[in-house]
Amino acid sequence: MAEERTEERTDENVVYVGSKPPMSYVLAVITRFSTDDSDEVVIKARGRAISRAVDTAEIVRNRFVTEAKVKEIKIGTESVTNEEGRTSNVSTMEIYLIKKKVNR
Repeated sequence: MAEERTEERTDENVVYVGSKPPMSYVLAVITRFSTDDSDEVVIKARGRAISRAVDTAEIVRNRFVTEAKVKEIKIGTESVTNEEGRTSNVSTMEIYLIKKKVNR
């Protein structure tokens, strides 16, 4: 069997939000921040998962990594074709979180 590569493995600082509870993604974001002293993490979501991505970013900023700030938010639309061949538009969102270094 050939190993299938996904987008998740190409960029280490991206967390893709799906249907799991927000705390699962919060843990992933915190892990990304702590490994290799990364100072930026991107939270990506599509469709109904967008609200979960916003919850994830807010939980991270307010409870766990209080020095994290929202650098940028990108919104967009993707065309997706289903099994029946119909094309529909799906909203997308990317939330860029950066961790400010405290110099004390």
